[in-house]
Amino acid sequence: MTPEWDVTVVGCGPVGAYAANLLGRAGLRVLVLERDSAPYALPRAVHVDHEMLRLLQDVDLLDPIRDRLFAADGHLHIGADRGVIRFLSAAGQPRPFGHANDYFFYQPELEEVLRRGLSRYPNVTVRLGTEATGVAIDGDAARVAVGGDAIRTRWIVGTDGARSMVRKSLGIRLDDMDFEEPWLVVDAEIEGPITFPDLTGVPEGANLQRLSVMMCDPDRPATIVPGRGNHRRWEFMLLPGEDDAQMAHPDTVAALIAPWVKNVPHRVIRAATYRFHGLIATHWRKGPVLLAGDAAHQTPPFFGQGMCHGMRDAANLAWKLALVQGGKAPPSLLDSYQTEREAQVRHIVGKAIEAGHYICVLDKGAAHARDIRVRGQRDIRTASELIAPLASSIIAAGAGQRFINPVMGADGALLDDVTKGGWVLLSRRDETLPPNGAVALARLGGRPFVLGRDLPDPEGHLAAWFDASDAHHVLVRPDFYVAATAGSAVDMAGHIDLITGRMGVKHPPVTSDAV
Repeated sequence: MTPEWDVTVVGCGPVGAYAANLLGRAGLRVLVLERDSAPYALPRAVHVDHEMLRLLQDVDLLDPIRDRLFAADGHLHIGADRGVIRFLSAAGQPRPFGHANDYFFYQPELEEVLRRGLSRYPNVTVRLGTEATGVAIDGDAARVAVGGDAIRTRWIVGTDGARSMVRKSLGIRLDDMDFEEPWLVVDAEIEGPITFPDLTGVPEGANLQRLSVMMCDPDRPATIVPGRGNHRRWEFMLLPGEDDAQMAHPDTVAALIAPWVKNVPHRVIRAATYRFHGLIATHWRKGPVLLAGDAAHQTPPFFGQGMCHGMRDAANLAWKLALVQGGKAPPSLLDSYQTEREAQVRHIVGKAIEAGHYICVLDKGAAHARDIRVRGQRDIRTASELIAPLASSIIAAGAGQRFINPVMGADGALLDDVTKGGWVLLSRRDETLPPNGAVALARLGGRPFVLGRDLPDPEGHLAAWFDASDAHHVLVRPDFYVAATAGSAVDMAGHIDLITGRMGVKHPPVTSDAV
């Protein structure tokens, strides 16, 4: 029996909605199932980095949300003596990726934009208020239970959150990375600047209202982050013996935020306790069923990468599903999904846990020793800079990093605006690609661009990238990661031929003059 749908996405949060936009654009028949009839009305995720703006731009959904994003100036960490122990400034820094490193947003607004984007695709059907209650593998397809019915679908993408029904239905366990800390999250609307009492050593010119501030205070670790408009968030660590319900009580919340909101009108819109975890699913794919987002992994929030991880999942998975469902590649291509993404996720979750251990120090002596150590550290990198390159058999040696997205002209257009994404071959030498590479690139729908002839480089970011990579050609994937670099067109043709072969992408035989 032919499946009713190419892909069924279970869960229409930000990750599921973004995945459905990518799959819809690719022309697949997509069904989206969401148990709630409207987006959750309160903020949960609040942070994205420049890569997420690039992914939103890729599906033409950045402009509707752009004016509701707040670009932060960096991160400030305050030690036990209330002095600065770490300052990562983004103000005035070059933007080779086209955007600032850190943005804060209001999740209901982003979800609205992502869901509205799905209405562009007649091949995408969204069923809100429809709860999927089980999944089962059915040969090379799957079934989703909805009420008393079973929907047959070729693929399932489970983006149904940390308590994922899809993951549980398949008996997939979570690998515990041994981190669990209780925190209280408070969201409020603030009608004015907040106060940062008794801080010392704040760098001259640093605007505390535009920084993410981590209070590494052994009396109570806390985080204060800005938001779009008048939104502010506090996160407070619960101390041993404290009760969740009591800590979320309005009187307790009011007392906790009081030092920051002196004489400033404000309204608390949410206060909830969470357990910050480091958990990763042991399997992200079982046959025709794949997991993404919180269904596949959960991270402590200290780097603000939770939703970013999920959107990277969707970007990695969607182009592979499109190739497979379009008959251009075998299902085995999807094995590279977990291979590539799990290593990247584990690296950042591990770094977030390291940050949590250094933030959540409650012993005053140990906290002071930590402050001395951190103040002496150099070459500290932001979370965005810590994103590790991808690695798999379909990425050439030395590749796998995120490719830059610099400004192309006075109108502010970025590289992606010129290339339009997909598979892109960028060269700084105008060399003809030999037939074996040209045929393979065409099979992927890839297009070549030459620096200078097709692409301006007004800020010199592309030239600097090629210099640093000691390359003249770079192949960029649809998820904007580098698939291969080469010093000559002949070598690049060999890389493309090898990569497509390992992906299982078949193409017509090349002519006898192929190199």
